[in-house]
Amino acid sequence: VAVGPDGALYFTVGGRGTQSELYRVTYVGKESTKPVDPKNEKFADLRALRHQIEKYHQPAADAAQAVDFVWPYLGHEDRHIRYAARVALEHQPPTAWQERVLAESNAQALISGAVALTRQADPALQGKLLAALDGIAVGKLTETQLLELLRVYELAFIRMGEPNYESPEIVRLRDRLDSLYPAGSDALNRELVQLLVYLRSPSVVSETIELMKQPSQQQEVDMSELLARNGGYGGSIAKMLANQPDLQKLHYAFVLRNAREGWTAEQRRFYWEWLQESRGRSGGASYQGFINNIEQEAFDNATDSDRLAIEAFGLRKPYVAPELPKPQGPASNLNLQQVLTLTQTHLKGRNFENGKKMYSAARCVLCHRFAGDGGATGPDLTQVAGRFNPKDLSESILDPSKVISDQYRAHTVITDDGKVYNGRIVAENDRQVTVLTDPENSTKVVDVARDSIDELRPSAVSIMPQDLLKQLNQDEVLDLLAYLLSRGNPQDAMFRK
Repeated sequence: VAVGPDGALYFTVGGRGTQSELYRVTYVGKESTKPVDPKNEKFADLRALRHQIEKYHQPAADAAQAVDFVWPYLGHEDRHIRYAARVALEHQPPTAWQERVLAESNAQALISGAVALTRQADPALQGKLLAALDGIAVGKLTETQLLELLRVYELAFIRMGEPNYESPEIVRLRDRLDSLYPAGSDALNRELVQLLVYLRSPSVVSETIELMKQPSQQQEVDMSELLARNGGYGGSIAKMLANQPDLQKLHYAFVLRNAREGWTAEQRRFYWEWLQESRGRSGGASYQGFINNIEQEAFDNATDSDRLAIEAFGLRKPYVAPELPKPQGPASNLNLQQVLTLTQTHLKGRNFENGKKMYSAARCVLCHRFAGDGGATGPDLTQVAGRFNPKDLSESILDPSKVISDQYRAHTVITDDGKVYNGRIVAENDRQVTVLTDPENSTKVVDVARDSIDELRPSAVSIMPQDLLKQLNQDEVLDLLAYLLSRGNPQDAMFRK
């Protein structure tokens, strides 16, 4: 595109082996096309002030003088002036202004200075910064100021590090933000939900699910004149706009993918059904991939119990393992003491790929996720090395009933008419109990009405089979243990030759 000396606009189309065309566009209206003076005197004084401040967008010879000059403008009503003042502050040594920021009483100036602190100051000041921000009376802020404050909190965690979630200042902040959510503004709710999920609010999931249940409000975009210009692309865009997703709810779903705790079974079901329904919306070429990514991350971030419930309720296709490999053998039939003896001296020079293969051959993959792959009926084993040493891991495999976590304990359900169901309870409420009857297939569940249950008792026997290692030879057993203890890292010292 080019403007010619005659004042016309020129552009070309075509190319790449197709017919090319050159267009010349001229103005045929009645308004004058004479050159106008680009000067605008309306805000000349503000521009002059900004230029003065911008002189300090470099380290000053006298940092204290520079800080004194720009400080009054951190709370200026014009955001461009505030921005220039904040950038000037950042170009001076933090020791010349950080304590002054923390002691600032003007809310707008404190917010501006806090941004500078998150960008330039020592991350160790995070606690003091949060304490200073705690003194801002949020009820007196405009919506714009409150949005800026919320974004300062986000910067404080992004740039200064993850906090101690149980520290007094974080507990106070969490309670403070909980009291603001939900707000009467979509913009505020977008920031609040992100912060509350990050800060592990116990109520953010339920509050957000209720917002997602409200009637959708489609974004109003008047493109009628534009779409009428071309029946080809115009019709396609019009159809997409008529079926667009609720962008606010899509944001909620996106943020909730990181919420690990605070879900009920009903809320999980609603969330996943909402994602499935949203697939029928029109959001452009990348939209389906975007939903796929939300689903995958939501599943990865869910607890072991929630992952199982998601699959058991048919909300996500269960894991289907490829054809399981066969162990080479011959079967070692090692007992627990023999395995423990071997782990003391033989967990060196192991074979990573063979350990990965044995993870499938021993059927572990059917029930347990490891490094993002595997079933959901048992606990995720990716971080098992952080909980178990070789002795504990060997015992849990060879004698699974010795210690059974309440989270994975099987139950026996006997009904009034004599039916017996053995398995793990994946969900329950006042009306029914849902029992997983096959640990290798998360879809094998049965719903039992509570008023039909005669007896419900925990089982003393683990649902995990006891003889999983018997068909493996000695090297295969050791390679499998090394694979599990390595967290899936082929560079672990156990695999060095």
